[in-house]
Amino acid sequence: MSSLSTFPVEPALLCAALLLVLFAWSAFGQDGGSEERRANRLAGEKSIYLLQHAHNPVDWFPWGDEAFEEARRRNVPIFLSIGYSTCHWCHVMERESFEDEQIAAYLNQHFVSIKVDREERPDVDSIYMSYVQARTGSGGWPMSVFLTPDRVPFFGGTYFPPRDLYGRPGFLSVLKSLHESWERSHEQIVRQSEQVTGYLQSAAAALLKEGELNQELIEAAVLQYEGHFDQRFGGSSGAPKFPAPMMLALLLRHEHRTGDQKALAMVRTTLDRMYEGGIYDHLGGGFSRYSVDAEWLVPHFEKMLYGNALLARVYAEAFQRTREAHYERVARGTLDYLLRDMQLPGGAFAAAEDADSEGEEGLFYTWTPEEIRAALGEDLAEVALRGYGVTGSGHLDGRSVLHLSPDRARDGSLAEQLEPAREKLFEVRARRVRPLRDDKVLAGWNGLAISAFAFCGRVFDEPRYLEAARDAASFVLEHQLKDGRLLRRFREGEARFDGLLKDYAFFIQGLLDLYEADFDRRWLDAAVLLNGGVLDRFLDPETGTFFDTPAGSGELLIRPRDATDGALPSGTAIAVENLLRLSDLTMNAELRARAETCLKAYAGSLRQSPLAFAELLNGVAMLLEPPREVVFAGRLGSEELEALVRAYYARFRPHRVIAFADADADADPDARPGGAIRLEILEGKLPVEGRAAVYLCENYACQAPVTDPGELERR
Repeated sequence: MSSLSTFPVEPALLCAALLLVLFAWSAFGQDGGSEERRANRLAGEKSIYLLQHAHNPVDWFPWGDEAFEEARRRNVPIFLSIGYSTCHWCHVMERESFEDEQIAAYLNQHFVSIKVDREERPDVDSIYMSYVQARTGSGGWPMSVFLTPDRVPFFGGTYFPPRDLYGRPGFLSVLKSLHESWERSHEQIVRQSEQVTGYLQSAAAALLKEGELNQELIEAAVLQYEGHFDQRFGGSSGAPKFPAPMMLALLLRHEHRTGDQKALAMVRTTLDRMYEGGIYDHLGGGFSRYSVDAEWLVPHFEKMLYGNALLARVYAEAFQRTREAHYERVARGTLDYLLRDMQLPGGAFAAAEDADSEGEEGLFYTWTPEEIRAALGEDLAEVALRGYGVTGSGHLDGRSVLHLSPDRARDGSLAEQLEPAREKLFEVRARRVRPLRDDKVLAGWNGLAISAFAFCGRVFDEPRYLEAARDAASFVLEHQLKDGRLLRRFREGEARFDGLLKDYAFFIQGLLDLYEADFDRRWLDAAVLLNGGVLDRFLDPETGTFFDTPAGSGELLIRPRDATDGALPSGTAIAVENLLRLSDLTMNAELRARAETCLKAYAGSLRQSPLAFAELLNGVAMLLEPPREVVFAGRLGSEELEALVRAYYARFRPHRVIAFADADADADPDARPGGAIRLEILEGKLPVEGRAAVYLCENYACQAPVTDPGELERR
């Protein structure tokens, strides 16, 4: 029976209702025509973030000349809104302000509005984030910036509530105030904004302070980090708390060189507390972006490809150094999460997963005691409630974030006890509404994933991980490399946007790590080709440093250059490390000299602010140590060769390059199909009496070859 017949309805009212339905059908069509009518210019974009705003009443423009020409024609300022698809507060501001008809009408009348996906255009984001941070002392997303028609910022902030609240101006009030100022004195605003351009240009160059390179730079960074270190929970003191994989990697390398046990203790404390906390997904693996508290307990639940790739590698390196089984378990859990939930058809990896589901942050990941009992039954539920710290009061709106207390985490049998509950809870959680996955493929972030999968594939002797690295590398090379140029983003058949320095550097690093893991020369050839592109398109010939954007990026206000780390390592730092690795592999001294010039240009800033440059300091450490080369000689796939590779990857051995001499090649030992670059380092490196061998070299002088895995470990 239809719902209509269950209620008495007056015939006149029924007729009126039917007429309204017919009118709506004729005006807007049967298939959601009202939505079609309201579509704005973002409807033609590929970015999920932009498409999320494609039916706002705001008359959005994508970033481009059309928007700025329209602002000049109308003589109105630009409202620039920057965010990304998995950003919780971006969703909040959209619901509160960009869906608000009054606010949208005011924006449309008095401004030209531009929406930017920061993950597609980090070059645009970085310029205006620098301004917002300088103006307000902080930054974040959504970022709200107001520009002149010449792209110069004159006011900015982050999230604004829609209306005035608790003494804080609402977005509508901000809009009205800025419109009135523009109408009253826009010429003065334009004149003053010209000073901002000069400031941004000088700020980009301010870090260039030449100096000498020495180990004291690294030791000073370690000492300064120790002063900020949270002895109880690891990481830097205070909240919110962000993982710092670049600093942890630097500490591991410092301890390897010096034996500094304090450095190793800081790494272990941080990795242990992160794993125990709610920032790690104890059911499905993987890490959230950061913790809102100082204990790693309550995360901001979005999961990023780059963060998980970086952390998986750090945990694998900690496993190499300590042989602690839980580090392997966390690294594997993180990579298995990426394979299960983030790998796309074709082999590349999606960018991120949202924090929200069903309009609520963390709902997918959190639990109540009642939900645990309903899923597990009483006996198993008690194990899970105790093991995962689930309480009636919870941690987030009455819901609990699964975590382990340190005493339980140190219990070696805990994982075994919790495994039946974990498997069942994971099955139950899989039936919940999942957070949105942003399925764009970013070349640089995939490069970080390739590095993690290739490295961990060897450390854990896991063929699945090596295959995942190959698939992702093949995808990017096939779909995002056009005429020798790397394109940053691929989605729904479209590759777009010139790759930035980080895209090139991270992807080259991934290719080098993959070559060192599976010895396929095509990865090395591609890395050499792309590294030539880095030198052609990003190198500043005057300073020997690198710009973040390629030459010819005329649509930007300035050409940014930033060697500091953020959530991602510095593109400059990884580019320097790539130069050093390629120099050692190809015996090209010019590449090493370029790396040294770049590092010296920042040496003064490294001394003043070492914690901002952890990855660049790793490049300093690589430069100061003599080149170390490891050459395997044998037949691909042979058990003898595999045994030697396993023995080598069993221990933490940073700052070295690995090459392979194929015993099945013709007279030229490096003439494998696809090997376009001659590697002199391979000359004379042959198996010993038909047995696979390893040559350990320093400064291109080699010890006697090793054929026994046990002897290799002793060496």
